[in-house]
Amino acid sequence: MARLINYIKKHQVKSAIIVVLFIVYLFCLPNQLFKDPTATVITGSKNELLGAQIAKDGQWRFPHNDSVPKKFKTCIIQFEDAYFYKHPGFNPISIFKALRDNLKSGGVKRGGSTLTQQVIRLSRKGQSRTYFEKIKEIILATRLELRDSKDEILAYYSSNAPFGGNVVGLDAASWRYFNRNANNLSWAESATLAVLPNAPSLIYPGKNQERLLKKRNRLLKKLLENTIIDSLTYQLSIAEGLPQKPYPLPQIAPHLLHKVAQTHNGKYVETTIDKSLQERVNRIVKTHYNQLSQNEIYNASVLVLDVKTRHVLAYVGNTPTDKSHQKDVDIIDKPRSTGSILKPFLYAAMLDSGDLLPNTLVADIPTQFGSYNPENYDKSYAGAVPASRALSRSLNVPAVRMLQEFGLDRFYHYLKQLNLKDLKYNANHYGLSLALGGAESNLWDLCKSYAALSSTLNHFSENSSEYFSNEFCDPTFLASETIDFGKKTSDKTLFDAASIYLTYESLKEVNRPESDESWAFFDDSKQIAWKTGTSFGFRDAWAIGTTKDYVVGVWVGNADGEGRPGLVGVQTAAPILFDVFDVLPNSDWFAKPFDEMQEVSICKQSGYRALQNCDEVEEKYIQLSGLKTKPCPFHILVHVDKNENFQVNASCEDLSNIRHKSWFVLPPLMAYYYKTKNPFYKPLPKFRNDCLGEHTVSIEFIYPKANNTIFLPKDFDGETNDLILKIAHSKRESTVFWYVDETYVGSTKEIHELAVKPKQGKHKITVVDEFGNEAKRWFEISE
Repeated sequence: MARLINYIKKHQVKSAIIVVLFIVYLFCLPNQLFKDPTATVITGSKNELLGAQIAKDGQWRFPHNDSVPKKFKTCIIQFEDAYFYKHPGFNPISIFKALRDNLKSGGVKRGGSTLTQQVIRLSRKGQSRTYFEKIKEIILATRLELRDSKDEILAYYSSNAPFGGNVVGLDAASWRYFNRNANNLSWAESATLAVLPNAPSLIYPGKNQERLLKKRNRLLKKLLENTIIDSLTYQLSIAEGLPQKPYPLPQIAPHLLHKVAQTHNGKYVETTIDKSLQERVNRIVKTHYNQLSQNEIYNASVLVLDVKTRHVLAYVGNTPTDKSHQKDVDIIDKPRSTGSILKPFLYAAMLDSGDLLPNTLVADIPTQFGSYNPENYDKSYAGAVPASRALSRSLNVPAVRMLQEFGLDRFYHYLKQLNLKDLKYNANHYGLSLALGGAESNLWDLCKSYAALSSTLNHFSENSSEYFSNEFCDPTFLASETIDFGKKTSDKTLFDAASIYLTYESLKEVNRPESDESWAFFDDSKQIAWKTGTSFGFRDAWAIGTTKDYVVGVWVGNADGEGRPGLVGVQTAAPILFDVFDVLPNSDWFAKPFDEMQEVSICKQSGYRALQNCDEVEEKYIQLSGLKTKPCPFHILVHVDKNENFQVNASCEDLSNIRHKSWFVLPPLMAYYYKTKNPFYKPLPKFRNDCLGEHTVSIEFIYPKANNTIFLPKDFDGETNDLILKIAHSKRESTVFWYVDETYVGSTKEIHELAVKPKQGKHKITVVDEFGNEAKRWFEISE
């Protein structure tokens, strides 16, 4: 040490120069050798290539890969640099031989560069090939050898070597020339790629095939001579043909690739996609697209989620249509009108809040709220239907009436907690149409919500009746992400487990509409809770289904919003839904959450909690919040004669002949339609005329007179005037319901006058009051 200090003191200039040169040498190598843009590459959950997006400079250059396949590593070292693992970055003997041969020939006859030098030359692209540049490469190569391992240097080479055309790097070359991963290449294929970077502009697949074949076979011969491969492998290898032209790279999930590129541009991204499932779903979508396009329906999207991991297993953003029909648009995250797809959330909310029991009868009658007049799809009415059937048959009128009863703001609050990002306005903006498609949402958010409900049920059953605080989280398509469901808690996140379970029980039931053959595809051996939706104007068709393990969501329509006849959820989206479920494993049904339920007596006819008057009772498990629902309002105790034809009392009938009977009585308007669908419904009998103490209700027509022929004049605008119908009711405060030719036209109270505009011909007026009393009259309109 003392000698070194003395030397430095005596030779300060030399020492300074040495220090400067050392520092220059130390920092002469950039931290990042290669800064070229790279392709965005996505793989499936088993590291299988799903697709790639070309780099910004138009090169197929995959991101840097630290791993070099053993066969290619062997081939490239044998062909380019046999002493790669022994030299310090340059090979003096190779340099001397190259220099000697080049001087003799008067040109560049052979190169003496090691693989390390070639890595440096590739990183310093555009530099002229002079002796001074060669010296720089040697210096930088030695510095690289000191900084990085031999395998890391080899990885630099394999990721950045040119392979002809716009193909750069081993990974891109193996897919472009052999349509497979570099790890799966044969000895012949590895040898082919090993010789390509030697002269990539002159020799590559499709050009100078004979020269390429000779170079490959010489390398294979060398591998044989060095006992790296045996004679049988050699014979099989030289018998293999050469690739003739580049293959297109796989595009198995193009819309997901585009989505990934927005946040992970130029990177390798391992996704959660199941490649096999993705390919099968692609085929399903293509098959249905070929059929749907005949009706000028061109777009569809499908999303498949794993409920337990919340991973995206399949992502089909659109059909294989053409650019004129916007094939590149990813519809999974685009806002579309929801149709009836939100109805299950209303049903679950009413169960959860204790406003409803699963089979409570709800009104299905002509309804009007101001100027809003909802109608069922088939424009018919059932009078009263169990809430579960109203949901499974997607009846609009009961849904709107349930929403009006539950409260628009309350339901909106539930929806906001689902984090539906396209629900941008306040509740009043949507109004009561919120349950029928007045709002917009997207397939991602809807599938996420159904997956959260299913996961809530699973977690409740698996974790001693506890919930998770972050159940309504976003799914992920990135394999590097793990979903955090939050902490365990005894408090529900949004809906309690029983309400979700009972909602799914309703969605599992398939009630076929009359004359609807489109339900024939349903395989009832699979237990799936599912719902369809159709937006106003037949613009959007939805189908979302869930099992214990999977959620499948389907949207069908036209990306430009054009409606088409037949664009209905059950006819277009549901067949795709069940085709996808057919390729998924079967799942057990959800476990019943007994800790959130209680068995009670339910009135079989009304679905309400049973009272003593309910003569048909069944024991059912309901949600705990349902214990506060009111008891059955439709069963009353009446006194009738022994034939049950009239109500009687002691004033007109001997007590021994009076029967005390529980009678199922619906309000008049509900009963009017209910009895058309339920022929065994028996209206409440009237009091016998000889009974005292009962006030008789009378209804008299004021206008029109019986069998009148009426002429309706026109006003100055040529419009036909209204016909004013009038009646007198003995209880003026009663509500009266009016029908013209069996069609409901309105109701009146106190002032019983109603304006109608009947067409020419004979008509029948029917009026029914809230007690079931009715009157009828015929009249005729002439011109």
